[in-house]
Amino acid sequence: MRLENKKVIALVSQDFEDLELWYPLLRLQEEGATVHLVGEEAGKEYGGKYGVPAKADYAFDDINPADYDGILVPGGWSPDKLRRYDKVLEMVRHMDEQRKPIGQICHAGWVLISADILQGRKVTSTPGIKDDMKNAGATWYDEAVVQDEHIVSARRPPDLPPYAKAFADLLADN
Repeated sequence: MRLENKKVIALVSQDFEDLELWYPLLRLQEEGATVHLVGEEAGKEYGGKYGVPAKADYAFDDINPADYDGILVPGGWSPDKLRRYDKVLEMVRHMDEQRKPIGQICHAGWVLISADILQGRKVTSTPGIKDDMKNAGATWYDEAVVQDEHIVSARRPPDLPPYAKAFADLLADN
């Protein structure tokens, strides 16, 4: 399997968008990647917007992003919570500095905005945060998936198939 030696962080917090967490996570696992759910507290169960729970394998403080090959940020309302944690922003900045794959979908752009990594980048997101993305210095496109170097972004759940494929392909090539 082409991703068998890859490790990915999947950020989790209360009110994540269920499909935007689980679809890419399962897709990467199908290709052999190890995906760790990382939240504020290890072992805590976080509820998705539609009731599908996710238990954090590790806490933000427990991991070293240098040990990972990429990071996934799901949407929903959790990005508004995630971006308040310095450790989350440090993880995203580390991945950006190392040019490791960063996947963000829907409202997850808020985390990248707060990490201050969007200046001059091409992205997409849910149209509801288009102005936020543009105000952070990004060029926003209304497309299913936009890839700018190591950042893969998507708008919403119907875009999950091409988003997960683009992230997996990038991870395999990195």
